[in-house]
Amino acid sequence: MYDDILLPVAPGGEADDAIPHAASLAERYDATVRVVSAADTAADTLAGPRAGAFSDRLAEAAEERVEAVTAELEAAGVEAVGSVVRGEPIDVIENAIDDGADIVVMPSHTRRGIRRLLLGSVTEKVVRVASVPVVTVPMADSDEAEPESADTEGTSGETDGRGASDDQ
Repeated sequence: MYDDILLPVAPGGEADDAIPHAASLAERYDATVRVVSAADTAADTLAGPRAGAFSDRLAEAAEERVEAVTAELEAAGVEAVGSVVRGEPIDVIENAIDDGADIVVMPSHTRRGIRRLLLGSVTEKVVRVASVPVVTVPMADSDEAEPESADTEGTSGETDGRGASDDQ
């Protein structure tokens, strides 16, 4: 059913909870996981000597991330290939889907309220435009933890492990 599983990762990111999901699907369907990272190098268009250095550091961080995730998958016995592509993350992911991905597995930060509105979500955009199934794995932002609000519609109902919300 799935031969090519796309696993987008952020340069320097630590959202690792999607990796076991991709590995599990790969094992089940004897598929290859294609790890891709977008080096969003809009800084290439900026003038000045530091723009190129910033772009190079970003691409280097993306390469390190792809290598680490690919090695983790291979250590788990999963066939994995990786690549870094320069460009906007949504465009890189859409192109990777067009190149033959059968399914996408990616993290989704659990931002709510104004942070979600202002920051947006690459995962949310991928879900809207993808021509293949997208598995989203919720990721809690440890530095952006917000208390649960009274309005829990659309949330996963997660608690702090004791069955209580953060505001108790």
